[in-house]
Amino acid sequence: LNQREGPKDFPELKNDTFLRAAQGEEIEHIPVWCMRQAGRYLPEFRESRAGKDFFETCRSPEACCELTLQPLRRFPFDAAIIFSDILVVPQAMGMEVQMSPGKGPTFPEPLKEPEDLQRLKTKVDVSSELDYVFKAITLTRHRIEGKVPLIGFTGAPWTLMSYMIEGGGSPTHSKAKRWLYRYPEASHKLLSQLTDVIVEYLLGQVKAGAQALQVFESHTGCLGPVEFKEFSLPYLRDIARRVKDKIKESGLDNVPMIVFAKDGHYGLEDLSESGYEVVGLDWTIDPRSARVRTGGKVSLQGNMDPCALYATKERISEIVKRMLEGFGTKGYIANLGHGLYPDMDPENVGAFVDAVHTHSRQLLNCK
Repeated sequence: LNQREGPKDFPELKNDTFLRAAQGEEIEHIPVWCMRQAGRYLPEFRESRAGKDFFETCRSPEACCELTLQPLRRFPFDAAIIFSDILVVPQAMGMEVQMSPGKGPTFPEPLKEPEDLQRLKTKVDVSSELDYVFKAITLTRHRIEGKVPLIGFTGAPWTLMSYMIEGGGSPTHSKAKRWLYRYPEASHKLLSQLTDVIVEYLLGQVKAGAQALQVFESHTGCLGPVEFKEFSLPYLRDIARRVKDKIKESGLDNVPMIVFAKDGHYGLEDLSESGYEVVGLDWTIDPRSARVRTGGKVSLQGNMDPCALYATKERISEIVKRMLEGFGTKGYIANLGHGLYPDMDPENVGAFVDAVHTHSRQLLNCK
């Protein structure tokens, strides 16, 4: 492939089941993909990544493309998600992030007080700062040869803010939450800055060839309903509205957007009215109750407990069957309730995918 091939003349899409399910349209089988399907559970992923710096890999379109395609060679997933990381956004805003083996992401100089916001770039040129992600998406769209749609993604403002203040992962998020209670104005300023960058970033991904977008609000669980409604939800809504408006202005086709607010079960009704076509669910929500609470306004995605993949293949098949019966076949995308863990057996991931396809065909034929 000529590296200069732009985001046009992409191969024709052969399997659009995922996109149809996202829009609530008729399907022949329930589509399935997994968060972190390009991940350390695959030996070929570990081999490709060996000895390379994590963010260096993220900055290589060639490497990201290869990692994105690896799971598709093994499993009949109905969608691919570009290999990248949510923390490329804070990097683009001028913060240093390192990936420490065994420790995860670390910010050597996290934001401690509101005056630290001055360290962030006031104007981020997204098209040059995150160009490597756009190149990876375009390259992958060509190399995927229309097999399945390609999903682009971002972290949500509150989740990114919490990393930028905590300096990494945290069980309590107490440093970031201290800002919400003590510096609400500075918190809103930072969340607004992040939102502006995210909107441009998602638009750039669509222009580069992304056929769907997922917004990861991974840290909803540490907020209560009041804080969620003030510091998370308004920005999630803003992102959906502004991205859709900009896609329209650019004369591009609308792409389905998925919001995944992990542990945000208290906000399910609000999330179903926040402008996204799909609401992603974690495993703490009962499928039938999710259908009732979202009132048929959105498609749903999820939500098998990733740890169910430690079960036998027969047991996985039973769990999947029950999950599909709970969600029903309309407006539904099968997934896990969180990402795949590194010690999971690829064979069991294959069993999960096959179970979704087999049981969903049976359910659809019974109709």
